[in-house]
Amino acid sequence: MSRSRWAWDRRDRSTCDPSSTVPQDSIVHALRAMQSDTTTVFLGGDVMTGRGIDQILRAPASPELHEEWVRDARDYVRLAEDANGPIPREVEDGYVWGELADELARVAPSARVVNLETSLTARGEPWPDKPVCYRMSPSNVGCLRAARIDVCTLANNHVLDYGEVGLADTLDTLARAHIAVAGAGIDGPHAQRPARVPLAGGGDLVVLAVGCEDAGIPSEWAASAERAGVDLLPDLTSQSIARLCDRVRAIDRAGDLVVVSIHWGSNWGDDVTLSHVELAHRVIDAGGDVVHGHSSHHPRAIEVHGGRPIFYGCGDLLNDYEGIHGHEAHRPDLALAYFAELERSSGALVSLVMQPLRMRKLRLERASREDAEWLAARLDRVCERFGSRVVLTDDDRLALRWS
Repeated sequence: MSRSRWAWDRRDRSTCDPSSTVPQDSIVHALRAMQSDTTTVFLGGDVMTGRGIDQILRAPASPELHEEWVRDARDYVRLAEDANGPIPREVEDGYVWGELADELARVAPSARVVNLETSLTARGEPWPDKPVCYRMSPSNVGCLRAARIDVCTLANNHVLDYGEVGLADTLDTLARAHIAVAGAGIDGPHAQRPARVPLAGGGDLVVLAVGCEDAGIPSEWAASAERAGVDLLPDLTSQSIARLCDRVRAIDRAGDLVVVSIHWGSNWGDDVTLSHVELAHRVIDAGGDVVHGHSSHHPRAIEVHGGRPIFYGCGDLLNDYEGIHGHEAHRPDLALAYFAELERSSGALVSLVMQPLRMRKLRLERASREDAEWLAARLDRVCERFGSRVVLTDDDRLALRWS
C-alpha cells in the first residue's frame, strides 16, 4: 500500500489536574502577571487527538474506521512505529505533549488556546460520505487537562464527525473538564457565544471562534435556532464580514483582550487569499487583538496589522500523521507553539516567540537546530510579503520582527 494514500486529514480524497495543588512557580508567575503591563497567551494550531493518538491513551474509543484505505485506527500507530520505533500503549495523559509541557511551564502563559479538531465521543455513527472522521474517547479528556488548556475552539470540520450526539458528548466532556469552548453549541446562540478566561490583574481573554466552508466544513453543520452545530460564516462577502465585525465590536472591551479564532483555507501550500486578508484586517480594525487562524497542516505567514498579530495558519500542533508520505516539502512533522505577549492596556503585540517542535513517537519533542533553521527560513520567506520577518534566536526559538 502506498503511504501517500493514507488519510492525511479531514478533506484529502474528496499533567496537570485542575484540582491538584498549584505549583509554587505558577503562583510566582501569577503574581508577576498581576503587576505586569503585558500578558502572554499561548496559541496552538489544530489539536487532533483522535484516531492514532486516542489509541495509545488509557481508554481508547473503538478503533473502527470507515476510511477508504484504513479500517483500524491502530494502523496509524503502527505507521508511526515504522518511521521512528516502538510507541508505548496506555500512556499517561501528558505523554503526547512531551517537551512542550516544559516550555509551557517555563513561560507560564496567562491563557492557553487551541483548535480541537476531534469529536470527544464513543457514540454515534461517522458522518455520511465524509472520508475521514476523528474521535477521541471522552475518558481520555485528561490529555487536554494535562496541558492545562483553557479554551478549545470548535468551529472546524471535525467536531461533528460523529453527528450531533458526538457534538453533545464533546460539549459535555469539555464542560466537566472545566475547559471553555467557543465556536460550537447546542444551537446558534450558544455556538456564537465567546469563551472568557479571567486574566490575573483584571479583565478577560475573550475568544470568539468561527469557521469557513473553504476549510471543508459542511454547510449542514451550521448551527441555527433549532439545530446544534458550529458558528459557520456563510461566505466571505463584505456583508458577512461586516456582521462578524459587529459581533467583535459588541464584546465588552473594558480591560479585555479579544482573540478571533478562524478555521479557514486549504491544508497545504503557502498562498493566503485576498479574502482572508480582508477578513483578518477588518476583524482587527473592529477591535480584535489577535486573529488566530488555522486549518493548514503547516505554519503559514504571520502579519502585524494595526499593531495586532494575524496568524494565517498556525499549522497542526498534534496529529497522527507521523510516517505518512506525500507532503514532505511542507515538513508536516514539524510544529510551532506560539507565545504572544500583548500589552494589557491596548492589546498591541509586544513580542512573539515560537517554539519549534517535532512529532516523534506520537509525542512532541523540541526540534533540532537544523529543523528550527528550516522553519525560520521558510516562515521568513512567506512573511516578507506582509512586512514581517522571522529570525532564529540563540536558544533555537523563532522570533517575529515587524515594522
